[in-house]
Parts: sequence; structure tokens; C-alpha cells
Amino acid sequence: MAASVLIVDDHMIIRRGLRQILAGAPNIGEIGEAADGPSALRELRSQPWHVMLLDIALGERDGLDLLKTARAEFPALGVVMLSVYPETQFGVRAIRSGAHAYLNKGCDPEQILAAIAKAAEGGLYITPEVAELLAQDVRRKPTDTPHETLSNREFQVLQLLVRGRSVSEIAERLALSGNTISTYRARIFDKLGVKSLVELVEYANRHGLT
Repeated sequence: MAASVLIVDDHMIIRRGLRQILAGAPNIGEIGEAADGPSALRELRSQPWHVMLLDIALGERDGLDLLKTARAEFPALGVVMLSVYPETQFGVRAIRSGAHAYLNKGCDPEQILAAIAKAAEGGLYITPEVAELLAQDVRRKPTDTPHETLSNREFQVLQLLVRGRSVSEIAERLALSGNTISTYRARIFDKLGVKSLVELVEYANRHGLT
């Protein structure tokens, strides 16, 4: 049976490129598009979809938040995360949150199609990179990884901070207030036991989060 796929990405050129890739595949049926979390939920509630191809960075409501809501409301929905962020940053977190696959946007189109096919069946599509990270995660003691206590939004703010983004830049990127981002930053510093941005960058480098 051909799988219907909802593409959720805030960049039209990305959505159209993915549509072109999917349109020629024999195992793909109807293809839909959504530019943000609210419109994606409207699509999901308006008709049944087999798989959601989901970006992480969606502005006001990021992809991991949408993933949590979608998996709770539509447990049979397959979710393939497709992001510019490398596997080391969000791969394990996405799988833990209920995604059936995590792929970097630089992957081959064949991987996307294979991941969609697997997710439509309710299975996991694990790349070698994510498999290695999962294996490391199983062996790791909880006390070794305080960043695992961060919420998905806090983790996203961490990524932007270590890339040198200012509070105002992050606020604009995530469609949140500067005060909210400052609060997230304070929580991150507290949970990771760091006192400055320099220490935060050192922590991120030490744990392979950059």
C-alpha cells in the first residue's frame, strides 16, 4: 500500500524539493505540506496520514514539541525527522521522543524513501550514525550526561548559544521573547553546572554536542 506523507518544514523550497523526491516513488501516495506546527496539526486532524516528514526547526513550535503532540494524538503515525542538525545533536533525543527515524538533510534521497517505508509500517529506521549513538547512550550512566535532563526547547537553545547566537537572535529565530530565552539560558547553565558561555561551549565540545 502506498503511504501518504505530510511534509512539515518552514522553508517552501525544501518542501517542494522533498515533494519532487517523493512524487516519483512507487510506495508514496498522497503528499501534503505544512509550514509550521499549527498547520501540521490541522492537516493531521483533517484526514489520516501514514507518515509525517518533520523538520526540527519550526519557529514558534519546534519539531520536537510537535512530535510529542502528534505521537500522543496519533499513535499510529510514522514520524521521520529530517534536519540540518547532525545526528550527534538530536538523533538520540528524537528517537527517544518517538520518532521512527532521524536523518540529516544531507542524506541520499534513497534513505528518505527507505525511512518513510519503515515508519509507515511502524518500524524504526536507524542509520549507522544513530545506532552508534544509541549504543553509547545505553552504556552511559545518567550522571555522566546532565544535558540529558534538558527539555527539548532548552536543548535547542543550547545549540544556538554554542553557535554564537545572541539572546535576541535566538528569540527571533524561535519566535519567543528575549526574557524567555534568558530564562532558558539560566536553566541550562544551572542544569549543566556552568557559569559562563565559555564553559558552556567547553561542555558542548566535551560531550560532542557541537
